[in-house]
Amino acid sequence: MVSYRQPGLVFTDRTFTVPLDHAQPDGEQITIFAREVAAAARESADLPWLVYLQGGPGFGSPRPVGRADWLDRALRDFRVLLLDQRGTGRSTPATRQTLSRLPEDAASVARYLGHFRADSIVADAELIRPQITGGAPWSVLGQSFGGFCTVTYLSKAPAGLREAFITGGLPGLTATADDVYRLTYQVVAAKNRAHYQRYPQDVDAARQIARALTRRPATLPDGGTLTVERFQALGQMLGSRDGSHSLHYLLEDPFVGSELSDDFLAQAHAHLSYASAPLYALVHEACYAQGTATRWSAQRVRAEFGEFAPEAAVDGDAPLLFTGEMVYPFLFEQDPALRPLAAAAELLAERADWPDLYDPDQLARTNVPVAAAIYFDDMYVPRELSLATAAGIRGLRYWVTNEFEHDGLRTSEGRVLDRLMALARDTA
Repeated sequence: MVSYRQPGLVFTDRTFTVPLDHAQPDGEQITIFAREVAAAARESADLPWLVYLQGGPGFGSPRPVGRADWLDRALRDFRVLLLDQRGTGRSTPATRQTLSRLPEDAASVARYLGHFRADSIVADAELIRPQITGGAPWSVLGQSFGGFCTVTYLSKAPAGLREAFITGGLPGLTATADDVYRLTYQVVAAKNRAHYQRYPQDVDAARQIARALTRRPATLPDGGTLTVERFQALGQMLGSRDGSHSLHYLLEDPFVGSELSDDFLAQAHAHLSYASAPLYALVHEACYAQGTATRWSAQRVRAEFGEFAPEAAVDGDAPLLFTGEMVYPFLFEQDPALRPLAAAAELLAERADWPDLYDPDQLARTNVPVAAAIYFDDMYVPRELSLATAAGIRGLRYWVTNEFEHDGLRTSEGRVLDRLMALARDTA
């Protein structure tokens, strides 16, 4: 273990060894990294533990600089463990470079990636917990996909939990990927309408970019291809507090003459590349799969929402609609970080024997205090599914709000976490 300091904070880096496949504990092993964080003034205090489960899948835990956002509130009550979920951050990574070292067949890569869902993440946490707490249960804070993991935790290992806080991450317990996308496409369309009402000049800007890309797709800084459909994927920005404004600034000066500028392409690349998180693209739809194949759900369901077809904007006067948190098969052709993994992605999309992630019977009888923030306008996790799940978890107290977007935990200066802690402890 290595300890170090920032003003007001004490960090301790920890690493753990866990099985790749928890059903084979003596088989291949991988490493999990976690960063312990304590308030400097309380570094020796006997505090309860809060483990943070990051959104994603495929993103490492936050790298804090000072006591910003929710962390400041958490450190008043807890010692915090920022867990790099398997495949992310400083844990054994799952990237283009590391996956290429597996046997060179797509089936081996797909089998390996099948162990990177919420059930494996929870099993990792349960192996780590006794080494951290001495066996005592800990509290968990799950953001977005981290909330999905928390519901899996409540289903499969509730004895490990003292209390659970979930923000923007109550999944549909039996919802398929198709169910999720039929709801989220509607919210994404509404986010587009709100964006264009706020910035009407962006209607023409987006249309002109789409027409230019139709004439000739652009080359991004990594050598990848920017097509109209990939340009539409910038709509993933619209679900955060500042996303609409950031998208506007990206669109306001995209050309040098009739050519897309290097600056625009560099900024677009920063939002669109999966180089830092290919795991997100590979297992995103699999996070919804329980006994069914997803078969590129986002692509199939998109065909039911004709307003997202770019032709009406390219060939006419309709606004171009951006898409949201959807992963499409064409990304595995156009993104160099994903291209070598395309065959494995196809196998994952066709896999039908995914195990269940949630246990409705266990959730209905849980004794763990649970509180959840449900964001009314959430573009990524449909409130309809979250409300149904909230009703199925015994004793869960929820707070529905449109004051915040999906990133409310990060942008609320601790207010979201404070409210959830009060709800879980019956002080609100």
